[in-house]
Amino acid sequence: MSPVTKDITSMLDMLPESEQKLVYEFVKRLVLAWDSDFSKATPEEQKKITQAENSGFIGEDEIDWDNLGKYAE
Repeated sequence: MSPVTKDITSMLDMLPESEQKLVYEFVKRLVLAWDSDFSKATPEEQKKITQAENSGFIGEDEIDWDNLGKYAE
């Protein structure tokens, strides 16, 4: 968790429950406006994706599911 996220959660904990719900709805709308189907990757997620792709990662569509034996070592 980033330092900013930790600070936000700390401040959020100080608020009364009714205000926490208001903040939750605001953040939810903000996130949905930025990424309505939750498909965008954060910079940290993108870094992990790139590392996986460059490390011999095989996409699901590249696997011959009917002949998995050919992948056995």
